Amino acid sequence: MLRFCLVRCSLVLVLLVISLSASTAFAQSTDDVHITPRAVPELSPSSSDGLEVHQKPVRVDVSLVLVPVMVTDTQGSPVMDLKRDDFQLYEGEQQQHVSYFYSEDAPISVGLIVDLSGSMGNKLDRVREAVSEFFKNADPQDDYFVITFSDKPRLLANTTQSTETIQSKLEEMKARGNTALADAIYSGLLKLKSAQYRRRALVVISDGGDNASRRSLRSVKNLAKESDAEIYAIDVCDAPNVLFTKKLEEKFGKQWLTQVTDVTGGRTIAVDNAGKIPGAAAQISRELRNQYVLAFRPNNGPLDGKWRKLKVKVVRPAAALAYQVYYRTGYLARKDEDQGQ
Repeated sequence: MLRFCLVRCSLVLVLLVISLSASTAFAQSTDDVHITPRAVPELSPSSSDGLEVHQKPVRVDVSLVLVPVMVTDTQGSPVMDLKRDDFQLYEGEQQQHVSYFYSEDAPISVGLIVDLSGSMGNKLDRVREAVSEFFKNADPQDDYFVITFSDKPRLLANTTQSTETIQSKLEEMKARGNTALADAIYSGLLKLKSAQYRRRALVVISDGGDNASRRSLRSVKNLAKESDAEIYAIDVCDAPNVLFTKKLEEKFGKQWLTQVTDVTGGRTIAVDNAGKIPGAAAQISRELRNQYVLAFRPNNGPLDGKWRKLKVKVVRPAAALAYQVYYRTGYLARKDEDQGQ
């Protein structure tokens, strides 16, 4: 009888071990199919037919290239009723599939770059008014910083400070000195690298060419190409004639500023007097709030660190010719870190 009980207990133990082993094996095979996505930009994917845009953003992988696009009509007003199928996106000559399409307002990290050189003395009241106009269209979740510049750039206000604090600090500023425009933009782009949001922009307010920077204009343009930020500028065109100044940068500062803004998908708005600065700031703020974001995964071979040209077309029948389209002219295909391993 004792032997029978021992044998029976042994069989029960064996069956229990087998059962636990099977359960463990099943759990491990289930865990193997779990995928943790890499955290990157906040985007809303369109549905399979390309028409639906979800309200809540999703996370997508870092291989995506984001292309902000601004479309205006003949009056300069934003066109915001376009769908994904109304766009064609090209890298070089090869059309790309738009994997994600986003057209809703989302928080932005913005750097304001304000010229406080001597020639801005009679324009400061308008500049302060322009900053106020820009903030009127702000999302409560936006974050900002302000860099002022004359002989060199200075951080006036950081992202942790309110728009009211920024405006009060600007009230205390005086105009004096030369114009280190390139240094200020360079500093702003570096600061944006650690910004809170993937959507990033610089807004520059200045009235003249550069005559004091340590950074070359070429180095700033190259950094702008590498950046994901859009650069907008308000160019006040009533500055003294600079044709006889000593520095080449100062002679061609305005043309260079336009080149920098255009390459990032932003633009330069030229105004012929200080009274138009606030209106231009409000226009830029509205444009940042009324953009499309097209995203694609490059299919032109491995990422090689080289500059790749982009082209965006609006293909809506009949009306397309009446639209002005602003977008990045290219991007640097950052080398895939995995390729070198």
